[in-house]
Parts: sequence; C-alpha cells; structure tokens
Amino acid sequence: MFKKVLIANRGEIAVRVIRACKEWGIGTVAVHSDVDSESMHVRLADESVCIGSHQPQNSYLNISSIMSAVDLTGAEAIHPGYGFLSENAKFAEIVNKHGIKFIGPSAEIIKKMGDKIEAKKIAKKYGLPVIEGSEGSVNSISEAKSICKEIGYPVLIKAAGGGGGKGMKIVEQEKDLEKLYLAAKNEAKKYFGKDELYIEKYFKKPRHIEVQIMSGNNRTVHIGERDCSVQRRHQKLIEETPSPVLNDSQRKELLEKTVKMVEQIGYEGAGTVEFIYEEGKFYFLEMNTRVQVEHPVTEVQTGIDIVKEQIWVAYSGETALKQLDVTPRGHSIECRINAENPALNFQPSPGVIKVCHQPSGFRTRVDGSIFQGCKITPYYDSLIAKVICKGRNRTEAIQRTLRSLDEFVLEGITTTIDLHKKILNHKKFIDSNFDTNWLEKEKFY
Repeated sequence: MFKKVLIANRGEIAVRVIRACKEWGIGTVAVHSDVDSESMHVRLADESVCIGSHQPQNSYLNISSIMSAVDLTGAEAIHPGYGFLSENAKFAEIVNKHGIKFIGPSAEIIKKMGDKIEAKKIAKKYGLPVIEGSEGSVNSISEAKSICKEIGYPVLIKAAGGGGGKGMKIVEQEKDLEKLYLAAKNEAKKYFGKDELYIEKYFKKPRHIEVQIMSGNNRTVHIGERDCSVQRRHQKLIEETPSPVLNDSQRKELLEKTVKMVEQIGYEGAGTVEFIYEEGKFYFLEMNTRVQVEHPVTEVQTGIDIVKEQIWVAYSGETALKQLDVTPRGHSIECRINAENPALNFQPSPGVIKVCHQPSGFRTRVDGSIFQGCKITPYYDSLIAKVICKGRNRTEAIQRTLRSLDEFVLEGITTTIDLHKKILNHKKFIDSNFDTNWLEKEKFY
C-alpha cells in the first residue's frame, strides 16, 4: 500500500480522505491556503504544507504549488477529492508524469467524459439512451434556431466543459434564444475557459438519478443508485437511496446498462453516471470522474467504504469488490448543511462558530470539518457538513434525519438546517411527489 498520500483539497472531503488513509495505515499530507492553517483537515493530517493565499487560483488550483508540496513531503499519491482539480485532465497528466499516482481515472478518460458532448456520444455508442438535442457543439445563433425548431421548446443550453449549473440556460421560446445563448457562451468562457455550447431538450418535471460505480482492470461493479432531485438552481441539497420512483425492473435495467458502458471505456476508480428520469424513462446526462459529495449516503446504505476502495484501486489496479458484495438494505438520506441564509437568497454566512453540537445516535453519521471556534471563510464553497441517516424504510429514514437535524446546534453563523427540516416535513417530499424544479416552485425561502 502507499506509504504517504497528499490530499489536494480542503474542508469536509479532505477530512474524509484523511480518515480513509489512516484506516489503511497511510501517512497523510494536507495542503492549505493561508486562511486555512487552523482548519480541521490540517489538524488531522500527519503533515501540512501552505501552498498559497486564499484565492483558489493561488492555492487549491495552483498545480505547481501542489506538486512542490509533493516533492517536499515525498508523497507517493494524490487524492484530489471533489471540485478544484479533481476533474482536471492536465493535473492528472502532470501528476502521473512525475511518477506520482493520481487517485482517479486516467487523464484521457477525464478529458473524454468531462466534455459533455464527447461523453454523450460515448454513452450513445455503448447503449445508454441520450437526451434529444445537438449532435455536437452549436456554433451560431442560426444553427441553434434550427436545432431548437427541430426538437421543440423548451430547450436547455449547456456548456460543453461545464458543471454545477454554470453556463446553463433554459429557453422557453424562440424570442429569448439569442440573448440566453450569448449569456451562456460568456458564462462558459468565464468559468471553464472555453465557450463551446450544446443544446438539449428541456424536461419540465425530471428526477435526477445517478449510479455509483467502482471499476478496476478486473471488473466493474455498481454500488446502487441515488436520487438527487431536491435541488436549487442545479445544486443538490438532499440525496437519498434507493430512488423511491424506480421499480425493480427499471432499477435493474439502469444499473446493468451503466455497468456495461463503464466497462467498455476502460474506467478505473470511483465514478458516477448521472441521468434524467421522466415518465418512466431515463436519459444519460453526464459522468463525474471523481468521488461525489453525496457518496456517504451510498456508503451508509451498503456498508462499502468508497474512498478506501478508491485508494485500493489506485494502488493495485483492481477492485476488491464483487457485485454480490453490494447488498443495500433499508433507506438512507443525506442533507448538505451549507453556511448560507435561505431568507437572503442563500447569501453566504461566514463567521466564527461559537457553539457546535453535532448529532449522533443510532444510524446517524455526520461528515464535516467544523468545530467550536472554527472560522467559516467567504472564499470557498459554503458546504460545511453533511448529515446522513439510515432507516429500515424511507419513513424511518426521514424521521431519523429530522431527529438528527433537531440535535444539530450551530451558533455564530446562519445555516440551511431549518430549510432541510421544512423540506423533510413537506407532504410532497414525504410522498416523493417532486422534481428538480420543486424548491423554486414551492417558495421554501
């Protein structure tokens, strides 16, 4: 096994990876910006290196600084977490060229599946149903008009290199197309460095369902599916497994087709294939070539440590998992706790946590990086913790999650805890009668 792993990330995912490494007996290196020197991931790691100032481009996105930290500490592998450089093909390539193991798929796979247009072509080639839309990038307004006329409004304009809702615009009618096309192009250039766009049919009442996979040279297995339909502006808030809207036949087809596609592309490590689901049919959306924020809800449901398995695949080239090892039981729910104020349009709420009491108890897990006295800065993503609960069934999972949220006390900052309680108590959530647009329609905030 690796002797030392550097975690090229911060916050709760860095803490999560450090814990997995320690259970393997691996030494850990934390990297941090100047404002993160007292953070939990720095405190838990065996070693730490400051790699720059608080601006992400000077620290967590600074490849040369991270590689210098590798040289300084003698780390044998890098775990990128999620976000930042986790799906940066150039970073993966540089890491491997330096004789360091990148804990994830190859740079070639990251590049292919990170390009939404290329990924869609690959999915279609290997038998996954895809959303009706442009075959490749759309390079002019006239071309966009032609495609939209063919597939019909509403449509969704998306950035080919995008994610997280950036460079994404819904067009309800032709008169708005030019304005929104140009806005999406500018956003794509700003956030992803290229303004390539494509167009897809827009679904009005979709569910967002994704399949967790683990793959090595010897086999590919699925670790079930997650329903991530509680979203705000394409950002997930609550995830659950199994999906309450799939029957056994649909689930079997979805999981088997996903495994087949991932096997064909020669994938290595943990990954997630995402789908839109509407009226009994599912359509390939994208593939994330990294561990997901919501991976703990699958871990709780199956008893499989996804991050430890990621590290094993990176070291050995093979997965120790067999499909028969995946035996989900009951129902699990995860709530993302953000330092945001829902009443003020989810404005970030930085500050010092003065009181911190985290929930515990039967089948309750909290993944986070917070503690009493820690500073929540305004420079990074507002996610500070995740509450994951399991029940014998969905009803018990909801009640256990509500009990856990009631126990979660944070003073000094504003969070989304109360919003989660409103959602979980809502009849439409209890009945699973909602879609990805539900939160905006219901006016929870």
